[in-house]
Amino acid sequence: MKRRLLLIAAAIVPLSGAALAPMAANAVSDLTTSSASSAKASCSTLPVAAPPGAAVESVTVVANPGGTVTLPDQSTITAVPAWCDVTVTLTHPGAGDHVQVKVSLPGDTTKWSGRLQALGGSAYQAGNLNGGDTVTAVKNGYVATVTDAGVSQNPADTTWAIKNDGSLNEGLLTDFASRSLHDMTVVAKNVTKTFYGKAATYSYWNGCSTGGRQGYLEAQKYPDDYDGILANAPAVNWDRFAVATIWPAVVFNELDVAPSACEIGAFNTAVVKACDTLDGVKDGIIDDPQDCTWDPRKLVGTTVVCEGKTLTISKAEAEAVRKIWQGPVTRSGKQLWYGPSKGADIASYLANPAQPFIVADLWVKNFVTRNPALDTKNLTYGDFTKLFASSRKQFNSVIGTDDADLRAFRNSGGKLLTWQGQNDQLVPTQGTVDYRKRVERMMGGNTEVNDFYRLFLLPGVDHCAGGTGPQAVDPLGALVTWVEKGRTPATLATATTNADGKAVTRNACPFPQMARYTGHGDTASAASYRCMR
Repeated sequence: MKRRLLLIAAAIVPLSGAALAPMAANAVSDLTTSSASSAKASCSTLPVAAPPGAAVESVTVVANPGGTVTLPDQSTITAVPAWCDVTVTLTHPGAGDHVQVKVSLPGDTTKWSGRLQALGGSAYQAGNLNGGDTVTAVKNGYVATVTDAGVSQNPADTTWAIKNDGSLNEGLLTDFASRSLHDMTVVAKNVTKTFYGKAATYSYWNGCSTGGRQGYLEAQKYPDDYDGILANAPAVNWDRFAVATIWPAVVFNELDVAPSACEIGAFNTAVVKACDTLDGVKDGIIDDPQDCTWDPRKLVGTTVVCEGKTLTISKAEAEAVRKIWQGPVTRSGKQLWYGPSKGADIASYLANPAQPFIVADLWVKNFVTRNPALDTKNLTYGDFTKLFASSRKQFNSVIGTDDADLRAFRNSGGKLLTWQGQNDQLVPTQGTVDYRKRVERMMGGNTEVNDFYRLFLLPGVDHCAGGTGPQAVDPLGALVTWVEKGRTPATLATATTNADGKAVTRNACPFPQMARYTGHGDTASAASYRCMR
């Protein structure tokens, strides 16, 4: 299974979204000529009302024939109904921006479920305008919508952040952080009503990582936009998270050490071995990393074979891993933010001595300091503390996305469902837990909050997907059932395939509960686990 790291620019394909292959030249006629049928909607130019504070620059319409859609990686999506793409370009007076909003609508009205689904982005891509996720949503009966926020489609491109005079492009940052999301929603609902002659019955948000942050932003700032929000591994607390994840580079610099991925992997192997059975079953997974107290300094002096060479783990390497797991602190020891969970695969991106984590690297260079030439591999602990404070001061109110007051969203009848992997190597799982706890303190405790907001922590699962643990099974379906039928998800279904090729199912439990092994002797059965505190 290909690991989907939605925050990694070099290999990112948001959710399932690779860019679509170009349509055939005769594609337009397939949908437009069928409009004579009463079940068909006309895929032609239509009026679009501008959201408040914006102006419509252009509207383009493209008809697509459906059938089998081939993606650049040669994967295919089959049985897609003919659909219509309406792309609206918006601008905001004084911002000099050009924000595209794409709305994809099933052309056959009988293929439309009455639902709208908005799709989120990854890293610095607000949304993939040409992604396979919109096609999948259309296939599943949704109107799909996505926006580029007026910034690059490359999730690792932040050149838009700095103007020619060296100042911050506040207009585009506002678009990326929040404004474009509500504008997209307004436009999509308007286009849907015009296209079908009736409004969407239910509206849903679906995103992970940056898309998860966007979903939380919607719940916090625009509580009436969506009936249900699926926001996974949410990169909330952005002003802290985006600096905190450069901490490994600071540690490597201060300790003058550069462990290889192989050496860091030795620590992961050791910690999993040490803490695997804390939950009562040996399955290669640390169920709750917060229960694991294994100290990486225990590995000092042991050897590991890397690329045919026998290496000895040093004190500096062990101390570096300890500090990375601990998370960023000041010189006096004050905890600033959370580190990755023990057992998470940090070597590939987060803790690579040759290249600091790209999201944090770009944030510090192009936003916090506006100095693209800054070498973040040479930061000291003192530098880090100043950068952390500067990021909070400048950007908490812009993109922090950490407002714990969800009363308006609750009162609107909205439901928020989030899952996150316990092995998330990019967005610290405990940062999401921190947010959830703050919501509980503000809104009456766990029971009250669980009525509209549920968080599920998935053991052994990486960022947005992948890892050794059972993966989430149809969380959007669980959210739809919650919203439309009132059936609260008591658990979240997860599944994986074991070494013998057999399906392993297991139910994840709503925070703060965990699925604990009850010793029934059947590690492959969901019945072997119970939700416990």
